[in-house]
Amino acid sequence: MKLLVLGGTAFVGRSIVEAALAAGHEVTTFNRGRSGADIPGVATIRGDRTDPESVAAVAHQEWDAVFDTSGYTPRNVLAVARALEPVAGRYVFMSTVSVYADWPVKPLTEDSSVLECPPDAGPDFGEDVEDGPTQYGYQKSGCEEATRLTFGVDRATCLRPGVVLGPHEYVGRLPWWLRRVAAGGDVVAPGDPDRSIQPVDVRDLAAFALHCATVGQGGDFNVSAPIGRETFADFLTACRETTGSDARLRWVPDEVLLRHGVRQWSEMPLWRTFEGVWNVDSSRALAAGLSCRPIAETVAGTWSWVRSVDEAREQHERAAEIGLGAAREREILASLS
Repeated sequence: MKLLVLGGTAFVGRSIVEAALAAGHEVTTFNRGRSGADIPGVATIRGDRTDPESVAAVAHQEWDAVFDTSGYTPRNVLAVARALEPVAGRYVFMSTVSVYADWPVKPLTEDSSVLECPPDAGPDFGEDVEDGPTQYGYQKSGCEEATRLTFGVDRATCLRPGVVLGPHEYVGRLPWWLRRVAAGGDVVAPGDPDRSIQPVDVRDLAAFALHCATVGQGGDFNVSAPIGRETFADFLTACRETTGSDARLRWVPDEVLLRHGVRQWSEMPLWRTFEGVWNVDSSRALAAGLSCRPIAETVAGTWSWVRSVDEAREQHERAAEIGLGAAREREILASLS
């Protein structure tokens, strides 16, 4: 297959490119060349997706499928999709569970209500609501609508991952946990150790995206590991075993962390108390070909990558808000005695 990846150098896009190359496909990436190095084996077209002349450079070729991993504004996705529709067989858009109106409060299926956003909305549409919808979610919902409006439901595939972990994760959630556990000592472990979690490995997300393009699978899909398969204890135990650490996990109840004002999701990565966070039904994707490796394999693969990179060079601006500081951790642990 002849494939075009919009983006293709960072995390999800990078994994799609690697999976496609490994499968023997012909891959071209379209990006500005600012967010990462090109992957050996791809053809690269430099350009800005917001510039019509740049987009025209990829719209004069025919593509079996386009993977959009860099679309965030509906108006722009609509323009890009319209330019590529005459020459592309399928458009695979990387969306998010944040498009759901009830995320993260309630359990989700693909039939859950999504946020309403016009397909031609600009970057200012939507708003952030505490513990509710976000402008990011509104924008991604509008991007999905732009994709379906242009390519139709049969030729458009919208993937809605929840938490994505794995090698090259720039947000830094799993890398932070790995480094903290590797450092040893008493480690604040959040909430109930038996709390179900269902992050998806970036390599499994990429494989499913490629599968959808290969078999011509359209529609909307939640992409997450199965509900109830693994727990937060499984996750942190894997971090300890993978790093060879002697860290002692100190499980701190939700109410204690909340009383100390610990910021969910950022200061304590992957910890969030809402019912819907780890209750995303992905049975449709699993039936359509999604395969999810155990969390221990994701942890091991990420640790291997973490040890191979220069932390300062790989640090992303979003990673600055991730993780519990040492003084805060000592304060919380002291309150338990």
